[in-house]
Amino acid sequence: MAREYIGSPKPHHIDPKRKRLTYIVGGSGLCILFYVLGAWQATYPGFTSPSGGGASKVGCNVEKSASTDGQQSSASSSSVSLNFDSHHQVAINDSGASVENFPPCDMAYSEYTPCQYPPRGRKFDRNMLKYRERHCPTKEELLRCLIPAPPKYKTPFKWPQSRDYAWYDNIPHRELSIEKAVQNWVQVEGDRFRFPGGGTMFPRGADAYIDDINELIPLKNGKVRTAVDTGCGVASWGAYLLKRDIITMSFAPRDTHEAQVQFALERGVPAMIGVMGSQRLPYPSRAFDMAHCSRCLIPWNQLDGLYLIEVDRVLRPGGYWVFSGPPINWKTYWRGWERTQEDLKAEQDSIEDVVKKICWKKVIEKDDLAIYQKPLNHIECVKSRTVYNKPHICKGDSADSAWYRDMEACITPLPEVNSSDEVAGGELEKWPERAFAVPPRISRSSMPGVTPEMFKEDNDLWKDRVSHYKRTISPLPQGRYRNVMDMNANLGGFAAALMKYPVWVMNVVPANSDRDTLGVIYERGFVGTYHDWCEAFSTYPRTYDLIHAGGLFSIYQDRCDITYILLEIDRILRPEGTVIIRDVVDVLVKVKKIADGMRWDSQILDHESGPFNPEKILVAVKSYWTGKPNQQKRL
Repeated sequence: MAREYIGSPKPHHIDPKRKRLTYIVGGSGLCILFYVLGAWQATYPGFTSPSGGGASKVGCNVEKSASTDGQQSSASSSSVSLNFDSHHQVAINDSGASVENFPPCDMAYSEYTPCQYPPRGRKFDRNMLKYRERHCPTKEELLRCLIPAPPKYKTPFKWPQSRDYAWYDNIPHRELSIEKAVQNWVQVEGDRFRFPGGGTMFPRGADAYIDDINELIPLKNGKVRTAVDTGCGVASWGAYLLKRDIITMSFAPRDTHEAQVQFALERGVPAMIGVMGSQRLPYPSRAFDMAHCSRCLIPWNQLDGLYLIEVDRVLRPGGYWVFSGPPINWKTYWRGWERTQEDLKAEQDSIEDVVKKICWKKVIEKDDLAIYQKPLNHIECVKSRTVYNKPHICKGDSADSAWYRDMEACITPLPEVNSSDEVAGGELEKWPERAFAVPPRISRSSMPGVTPEMFKEDNDLWKDRVSHYKRTISPLPQGRYRNVMDMNANLGGFAAALMKYPVWVMNVVPANSDRDTLGVIYERGFVGTYHDWCEAFSTYPRTYDLIHAGGLFSIYQDRCDITYILLEIDRILRPEGTVIIRDVVDVLVKVKKIADGMRWDSQILDHESGPFNPEKILVAVKSYWTGKPNQQKRL
């Protein structure tokens, strides 16, 4: 299938090699299932396509392969096909039912972030940055159209090259290269951006800055695996931690510095749109081994230490808080910060006071860095409440409740222990053993209905599933995908099974799930977030390469219109990105009917265990198309 451009010429960057990738991965990516992989025919010898024909009917109108020897190959040469009718009596292709064809949205919506939309946000209170928090559109405001890519959109660089480069045409914003020129966040070089790894507080680059941190606390022994970066900029800190096997959840608000989080994700680095305002961060308690703020402009000493108390909630026992920027090292920088020495000293003193009251200790302060540590347990902290009556220790069992929940000015209690040197909630294995070790939340029976045996079985299940995906989606082991999302992550088995590939996974646990598993996912050394899929995700368009949804539509089909969930998937999926949806066949039939109107090349496949399993798999590839240049209305 040829690439489709709406109102724009075929980009000049597509060379013969790129053209081959287009044929195999892009519009005809599903031909891999029937044409490239002959093994599939052996698995399902009686296959017929839902349209009643052979493999050539699966939207794979390839007349000629782009092979180097110039030989022609017809997709119809494969007779592999799929027939559900004899097993399930479900009409896959109802010719009498009309398919809604979704039009492109106006180009003004090319970077639309529905729940962090500035014109809507400005209507809300500026106090505690509430206007930068999530404010989603009403039903009447929902868009029933497809978000267009910029006219000259290109496939992003592969990892690890993407850490340092991105195409200008994909994110046509020069603001950061101008406003942050001194800090070396991003530079424009011809048709691309370059990310030197600079930051306001690390002029020698993020790599050297992380080495400075490593001299003060150990970062290379596997004990620190998950980190959170508040006010991340373009996420260079998180980008350079990845080579040290530390994965960082970076977040920044959608603000006057255009596209910080969009840059981060374009680089292939985990990131979300987010802000420390009035609500809890959408992460469970005891999630991160390390938290970081480098001149993140959060008023840590104000509101009775509310923001440090929230960091304490998401920080693991024994975890570190790394802090640089005002007021740290104020004696050196006070003139450049245009503040008085008295003002800066008072701010640092008040931060130190909050730190003591929430029972942290100061590990060290050296040059521009101050590092603090959360205690292993709360034995001494409980005793200290006789000295500090504020903040008190929270009552109740809502430690992990974090979806649209206001922050609380009380210390989240840690699980009880028997001795002062015991790690509350259980000690974790070092990385990478941590990924497959039974998480303490399971081994200590704090996750109802999940046993260690079930955990191990889930890992084996996902190992088989990913092996099956690798056979049907050949770009997976080739580095074609970098940013992966699991929309219904359960225990994180999909992310664990992908560890050998050059990807990272955003593990999403639906906020209205019967079982909250996100804490388990973090204990395994992966990252993720809570989310309600009746709303838009906190990211920019075109920020994920591969999206997986297992059982999600069965959960949501009675809660909201699944059409908008599919439109949201389309919004956040890159052109030529892949979607894998697992569900019962009648649900997938509904999903496919909607997907057929979304410029997706989709096919329903049998379960990896065979045709008699009621669960099926829909695999789809989003076609390449772009918006029209210089034609947009003002929002």
